[in-house]
Formats: sequence, structure tokens, C-alpha cells
Amino acid sequence: MKVKSVHARWIQIPIELARQHTSDFGTLRTFDSAILRIETDDGVVGWGEGKNAAGSAGNYATLVRLLNEDFGPRIIGRDPADIAFIWEDLYNGVRSQKAAMAGHAMPEMARRGLTVAAISAIDIALWDILGKADGKPVWKLLGGRKAERMQAYASGGWAGAEKIGEQLQSYIDTAGFRAVKMRVGAMDGSPHVSATRVKAARQALGPDIELAVDAHGTYTVAEAKRFAHLAADCDLAWFEEPIIADDKAGIAEVRAAMSVPVATGESEATRYAFRDLAVLRAADIFQPDPAFCGGITEAMRIGTLASAFNLRLAPHLWAGAPCFFAGLHVCAASPASFTVEFSLGANPMIHDIVEETVQARDGMIEFPEKPGLGFTMKEAVLQKYARDT
Repeated sequence: MKVKSVHARWIQIPIELARQHTSDFGTLRTFDSAILRIETDDGVVGWGEGKNAAGSAGNYATLVRLLNEDFGPRIIGRDPADIAFIWEDLYNGVRSQKAAMAGHAMPEMARRGLTVAAISAIDIALWDILGKADGKPVWKLLGGRKAERMQAYASGGWAGAEKIGEQLQSYIDTAGFRAVKMRVGAMDGSPHVSATRVKAARQALGPDIELAVDAHGTYTVAEAKRFAHLAADCDLAWFEEPIIADDKAGIAEVRAAMSVPVATGESEATRYAFRDLAVLRAADIFQPDPAFCGGITEAMRIGTLASAFNLRLAPHLWAGAPCFFAGLHVCAASPASFTVEFSLGANPMIHDIVEETVQARDGMIEFPEKPGLGFTMKEAVLQKYARDT
């Protein structure tokens, strides 16, 4: 079996007006991603996804061209089962053979960002192909699953103080969630406003619902500490991305100043960045995004790091179907995983492009049973919403 074709497209699906929300990313009117199709010479098709935006909007023209004109041609004719070695070859570039023989990485200068996003898309699609070729779900190829389903948390929460309790309660009523996450940070203008919203949420939900907050990396160190102090009596499950991901020492300072667990990692690429977070004691929960961190291969390595440092894994899954399903398989197979992010914002990139119904029941998500990633792509929908690049 050899890779025959690689084709990425920028998919942009409109979000209906009534379901649009506003955060520090602005008002999100479309859901965008780079969706990758890889086909083998015997007709097996794998689907992947690469991301260069933490929210649902972003410009994907450059990432798509990188996949179609650079990385894609490099893997034509390769055995799709050589997943780990294809990963290393793409990461190390012109020195890939030398790195392989030396036994350590020798990456090119542009080794993160779009480079790893493109590797992520390819890696996810190759795992999909391998699972379909073997007739097994990806989690079985990763070593098995620890349960048939896992607790999920409802991810959303943009309303003001007067409506936030009602909004989060609607998530709980939808599918029996016992954990929710709301947004704070720059969208509120000040830590005081964010804390007021969080206090209103806690009062409305009561003490038995897990409540996490996500600042999207928009606070300064001082603002994050101030917010944590103001919300100290809210029993938060975690404080996600309190400050910019580039300031790992600052994240460690925030973590040391409070008792709330710190979750971070959706903006990080490769195991090396997560190693630094662990060594600096900057995080309690790792949140790699499979479509940005390096795919399923790298997400599993990051999960191993989390386990080794007695930390936990909760992948960032605000994404399209290939990334979301990839995250489910990582959660199924990683000893460090404990919860699944389930978007309660409008997310047509999950729900509209696959045949399967993606939903939570009793606050839980079932792991896929079908071969590969476990979904059937609606290629006609992709064709409809593909943008010219």
C-alpha cells in the first residue's frame, strides 16, 4: 500500500446568525479549517485536519498550499504505515536521513507553527488509513482503550453576568453534563468583570457542577493573579491559558500563586514545548490540539509526558471532525486523559461534514467503534464550502 494522492482544502462553513458568539476573537461568523484527503493506491482514503487558529476562524490559504505543494508531494509513494518515520522526516526536512541515523532530531529552522500544523493533518489522515486498512479503530492500534466512554465537559460560556448561569445551565440540560467551561479574559475588559461573571455562574450552578474558565491567553501575569484572587471562592476546576503561551515562566508564576489547577497547551506544538511546561512546573493539565501539536502521534507522546510528570491530559478539541475524532482516540488510549472537550458553540465543522451524529449522553462521550477515525465524510459538503486558495 502506497500513498497515491494528497489534497488539502480550506473549508469555510457559515455559522447561522442566531448561533454566532462574540469573544476576544471577535464575532465568529464562519468555521474554518484545512481538511486533508489522502488516498492510497488501493483506494483507502484517510482524512486529516490542520489548524493555524485557536478559535474557529482563520486564514488557511498558506497552510493548504504548504500541504498541497510541499509536504504532500514528499509523501507520495510512501508506505502510509510508516507514520512515526514520516512524522520525523517532515519535521527534520533536508536532514531527515542524518537525524534518523544519529538518533536525535535535527529540525529545520521553521520547525513549529504551520510546519507542525501540516504534519498534524498528514499524521491524522495516515492513522485513519492504517485503521481502515486493518479494520480496527485507531485506539486499538494505539494500545487499546481504557473505557467505552469518557466524561465530557461542555465548552462555551460567553454570556454576561446576568445570563451566564442560564447559558451554562442550558448545556447541562442538553446532555446531562456535569462539567462546563466558560470564557474570561480580554473579552471582559478587566479581571473584575470576569470574576463577577464567574461568581454569577457558580451561584447559578451550585457546588456540584465542575466549573472551569478559559482566558485564551489574554491576561498579563498580574491580571491573571488578580482574577484568581477575585474568583478564589468559586472552586474552579481549572484556569485555562491564563496568559500568553510564549511566557512559560509567567504561567509557572501564575500557577505558584494560586491553588486552582492550570490547564494549557492548545497553542503549543510538539512534545518539546510540553516538556518545557512540565519541567517549569507551569501546568497541571496538558491540552494539546491534535490538528496543531503534531497529530495523533505527537499527542500520544505528550500524553506520555503528562503521565511521567504526574499531570493530566485533556486535548483541545474545538475543531472539525478529523481533529475531534483524533482527540477521542487519544483520550481512549492515553493513561493521563480524564475528560473530553465538547463544543457547545456553533460547530458545523464537526456536525455538518460527517454522516455520524456526534453527541454526548449523560455527560459522556462514547469512543468510536468503526475502523480508522470512525466517521464517514460528506465529500459533497466539503465541495460546497471549499474556498479557492
